[in-house]
Amino acid sequence: MHVAARIDCDLFCRVIDNFGDAGVCWRLARALARDHGWRVRLWMDMPEALARIKPAGLNEPDIDLRHWTTLPADLEPADCVIEAFACELPRSYIDAMAARAGGTRWFNLEYLSAEDWVEGCHGLASRDPATGLAKHFFFPGFTARTGGLLRERDLLARRDAWRADAALQQAIFARLGMQPDPAALQLTLFSYESPALVSLVDALAGGDRPAQLWVPEGRALTALEQICGQPLAPGEACQRGALDIRPLHFMDQDDYDALLWHADLNIVRGEDSFVRAQWAARPLLWHIYRQQDDAHIAKLDAFLDRLCTGLGPGATQALRAVHAAWNRDLPLPAESWHALFAALPALRQHAEAWAASLARQSDLASQLVSFNQTPI
Repeated sequence: MHVAARIDCDLFCRVIDNFGDAGVCWRLARALARDHGWRVRLWMDMPEALARIKPAGLNEPDIDLRHWTTLPADLEPADCVIEAFACELPRSYIDAMAARAGGTRWFNLEYLSAEDWVEGCHGLASRDPATGLAKHFFFPGFTARTGGLLRERDLLARRDAWRADAALQQAIFARLGMQPDPAALQLTLFSYESPALVSLVDALAGGDRPAQLWVPEGRALTALEQICGQPLAPGEACQRGALDIRPLHFMDQDDYDALLWHADLNIVRGEDSFVRAQWAARPLLWHIYRQQDDAHIAKLDAFLDRLCTGLGPGATQALRAVHAAWNRDLPLPAESWHALFAALPALRQHAEAWAASLARQSDLASQLVSFNQTPI
């Protein structure tokens, strides 16, 4: 593979949503290093978050993880500087960027949104009043007029190879301590707490088909302990009717990708697992990060508007009904869940087409690299 001239990058991240922010920044750093030959210094105020999602170690020679508390006074800024999710850079570092010979490209990586206004704001610049430096706002998104979605070059090929190879699947299952029942509906749950969890458990427990719910350690598993009335630990199980709840250890990001590839329905949260669930090309239920004044609902509706284009009315209604109730803390009758489960074949076919359409767009890291190469 031809690799362009190596360019240094400082990527700054303050962890707010714990694993989501850390996951996005780590995946971006890895894509820049592996796919584009960049050397990346990843500055993170909670590097311990990466220890949970990369438990075997980082093992990336071109990524230098730094603990972001204070920056060395003599730190030389990189050619490209990315501040993730509007984290504020120290004034001393901005001044050093302005004084750097050859200039520095400065990006603010924004949160993902499917809203229409993102297209008009993507790539716009704001001038630092003290130095005149231009900071460009880079918006991930779902259309050609946005920055695209984070995706490694080989991701979809790895996904398809895994699905076609039973030995690869068994290796992941063994590492995660999983024994999937091929006759059972397969679901994953990595969400925030929600009153809708009770109705999900009840609907699956009372269903005509056996179901396995795979739940990595975290907030959703803690909530399930309250519902089941017992501690739930990896390697143990809770049986309720037709439902088999299976807790899992918190896992490496790449293993989590495979878990998403395996499932019939993925319940995900935030941004990182949300994007990875779309590349899994399987039906998903998105528990969006809650914002003040219900601003998150507009983002959810904008995404569903795009996702449901071309989807049949019955499947659309089922998908929207569960999303609306889950994200508004509204009652979810069993009928709504059963309608969603009945729609899974149509949703699966649609999810495959959706992922393929997104893959025709340039990925986020490639667009950042291309933008960075344009003249200042």
